[in-house]
Amino acid sequence: MGTRVKQRSHFGQRQVLFPFLLPLFCGGLSEQIRYSIPEEMAKGSVVGNLAEDLGLHVEDLLNRNLRISAEKQYFTINTENGNIFVSERIDRESLCLQNPQCIVPLEIVAENPLNVFHVLVRVEDINDNTPYFPQNSIVLQINEFAMPGTRFGMESAIDADVGPNSLQSYQLSHNEHFSLLVKDKTAGKNAPELILEKPLDREHQSSHLLVLTAMDGGDPVQSGTIQIKIEVTDANDNAPVFSQDVYKVSLPENLPSGTSVLKVTAIDQDEGINAEITYSFKTLRDIGNMFMLDHQSGEIKSKGPIDFEISRSYTINIEAKDGGGMATECKIIVEILDENDNAPEVIFTSVSNSITEDTEHGMVIALFKTHDKDSGENGEVTCLIKEKVPFKIESSANNYYKLVTDGALDREKTSSYNVTITATDRGKPPLSSSTTITLHIGDVNDNAPVFHQASYVVHVAENNPPGAPIAQVSASDPDLGPNGRVSYSIVASDLEPRALASYVSVSAQSGVVFAQRAFDHEQLRAFELTLQARDQGSPALSANVSLRVLVGDRNDNAPRVLYPALGPDGSALFDTVPRAAQPGYLVTKVVAVDADSGHNAWLSYHVLQASEPGLFSLGLRTGEVRTARALGDRDAARQRLLVAVRDGGQPPLSATATLLLVFADSLQEALPDVSERQAPADPQAELQFYLVVALALISVLFLLAVILAVALRLGRSSSSTTWGCLQPGLCVKSGPVVPPNYSEGILPYSYNLCIASDSQKARLNFHTMTKEMGPPQDVSNEASLEISVTEENNKLSTNSDASVHQAPPNTDWRFSQAQRPGTSGSQNGDETGTWPNNQFDTEMLQAMILASASEAADGSSTLGGGAGTMGLSARYGPQFTLQHVPDYRQNVYIPGSNATLTNAAGKRDGKAPAGGNGSKKKSGKKEKK
Repeated sequence: MGTRVKQRSHFGQRQVLFPFLLPLFCGGLSEQIRYSIPEEMAKGSVVGNLAEDLGLHVEDLLNRNLRISAEKQYFTINTENGNIFVSERIDRESLCLQNPQCIVPLEIVAENPLNVFHVLVRVEDINDNTPYFPQNSIVLQINEFAMPGTRFGMESAIDADVGPNSLQSYQLSHNEHFSLLVKDKTAGKNAPELILEKPLDREHQSSHLLVLTAMDGGDPVQSGTIQIKIEVTDANDNAPVFSQDVYKVSLPENLPSGTSVLKVTAIDQDEGINAEITYSFKTLRDIGNMFMLDHQSGEIKSKGPIDFEISRSYTINIEAKDGGGMATECKIIVEILDENDNAPEVIFTSVSNSITEDTEHGMVIALFKTHDKDSGENGEVTCLIKEKVPFKIESSANNYYKLVTDGALDREKTSSYNVTITATDRGKPPLSSSTTITLHIGDVNDNAPVFHQASYVVHVAENNPPGAPIAQVSASDPDLGPNGRVSYSIVASDLEPRALASYVSVSAQSGVVFAQRAFDHEQLRAFELTLQARDQGSPALSANVSLRVLVGDRNDNAPRVLYPALGPDGSALFDTVPRAAQPGYLVTKVVAVDADSGHNAWLSYHVLQASEPGLFSLGLRTGEVRTARALGDRDAARQRLLVAVRDGGQPPLSATATLLLVFADSLQEALPDVSERQAPADPQAELQFYLVVALALISVLFLLAVILAVALRLGRSSSSTTWGCLQPGLCVKSGPVVPPNYSEGILPYSYNLCIASDSQKARLNFHTMTKEMGPPQDVSNEASLEISVTEENNKLSTNSDASVHQAPPNTDWRFSQAQRPGTSGSQNGDETGTWPNNQFDTEMLQAMILASASEAADGSSTLGGGAGTMGLSARYGPQFTLQHVPDYRQNVYIPGSNATLTNAAGKRDGKAPAGGNGSKKKSGKKEKK
């Protein structure tokens, strides 16, 4: 034990001196770092400071992940101080066999950046193996006639050490008959031979016992012994002789077992048993496992697998011995030829774990090396990538390669790559192997969210419940994690910014748009939002999309009757109908509007209740009340119609209007019916009423006759009384027949009464002018009605006071067929006209009716209101012209006036306005009568 410790100390001193001597020889050395250590060093022994030799800082060792890449980890790096130390037992004999130079190559891999350093560790031999002989004892049979100088070969001893520590010498125990000779027998191995120095005498001594000692050159010297027993036999004076002293043969590796390798032949000149030759292996170590020998024929055959990578050649010693015990030897050198039987291997030493899609071109992704156990061309390896991937291979030193990027990476298209590296040697046929590595691509925020539609249009019915979802927008982002997590918000709108939050909101996670309030189609028909989808990357990316919300109409507004309107006391007003009215005569018209639009505002008129069901007809779409037949004798003078106005909605909404119609040819005739319109229809009461009215009329006529008689006499004395009726003092204004409450669309009219006396006749003028309907200067355009009284009436009323009689209204005010009210935009009174779907027409109806009513009162105007504007341009701006607004003036008429609202429309359409000439002629005949 002491000797071996001392020997290790010697190598330790050489190890310490080597780093100091290394700078002196750096000019002659390569860039590789070399260390020299003795074998069998204890675990944890320091080999050298790798960080200092590589020029690395100790603090960077941990960050760079310095490590050793080797098939078997004999050494380990301490990342705290940079020392490389022994981690496993190192036996030079098992590592390098008999190779005198035992060098262990190490690849030191460093990361950040990736690099490989090559280190060579030379393992020095120590004298840790004792020489020994394969056998403990041998027996030699030597004929007594053996001549002095005859040599007898011995099997050499075995020492696993190399160099000075290997087998150096032999020593034979003292004997007078034999001496020892050592000669170079096989490639550096000493083969001992016994030399007969003196003839043997079997009778004197039949056997001899010798001890052969083998010694190495170590310090201290180690040795091994073998006993040699020599048996002296009878004389055999001819030894076998081989045909060759040395045989050479070449064999390819991987031969099948039992293949013949070589046949040796030896000849003996003796006869008999002394000529019988047997063959045997002189050296059995490793040979007996690889080859087998036919002892009789000398044929050598393969036994086990012959592998070039295990041993490139074999040396076999064959002994031929005759029956007399004489033997001779020959040498057989078997050279193994390499076959391409090993495929190359691909070994990855380092793979980067941070590969993002924005990695630059040429970035090192992985390091790998190739290894092929074959030699020559069979061991030359080329690498390639068969797939079409954005990576390529760059060659490095000592069979090392780099895998680098060779194109743009896009995780959204390909999230991972299976890169297969194929290594192929140059053998015939070539062998190859493939290794696949999976590279996962990291995500970066390089994709903005994309909406599934270019724009969104949603229809929402009005009166929707607040808080209900009305639409949903959706955007997708192909990125991962926060880079692909999308949130939604409203960034712009055509609504007022303050009012936006009270109308709609959007869910940031789902993109669902909620209505915060109930929408009203009549107030807001449509609005537009700009929604934004934003991811949560850094920096964040976003996209916008427009959402147009169309508020649909519901039938939530009932029709509103503009005409006829109720009086101040809530009672229905009346209209007069001439008793001689023919079938189809236009009596009046029901005017109604609906704030809804489309079919919800398409109005239809229906008679719910009538005093005489078959007397009047009602236009389904126009609302015109016409006589269906002539007035009969049994028909009552006062008629009542209950009209329902329904819209086209589902379910339909309706409103009702009551029409009171009185058949009379004059206003005086209609007054009793008006005053008693609330009385019950009792026949006895009606008779009494007619008697009272008759008496009252007789009294009035009598008083009128007296007044006229007095007026005629006074008129003779004054010629200027003819124009007295024009004096302001003689004019009396009667109250309006219909109350002037027209805030709800009623078209008012009133009568001014003027009385003048004349010697020939009395004239009673009715002027249709009030201060609400026109200025005083328009009196000249008013229509007047004259009533003639016969001379007989003047005689009866000469002493009576002047009284005022109101003539029946002129029927000329009624519209012709072209002017009668009809469906919006129609002048032909078509019952099947379609109500316009434009909501704007309905909403502007009231304003147009009131405006046209005011203009209708102007006697100097035909209610045209300008060149086709109907008077709306001055009130509502120049954009409201008849080119854009449908003509609703046919829905308005003024009782007692022949002025129509369609004159301007008639001029515009190139038609002459119809003025109801037919009814004028009938009225003229009645006046003459």
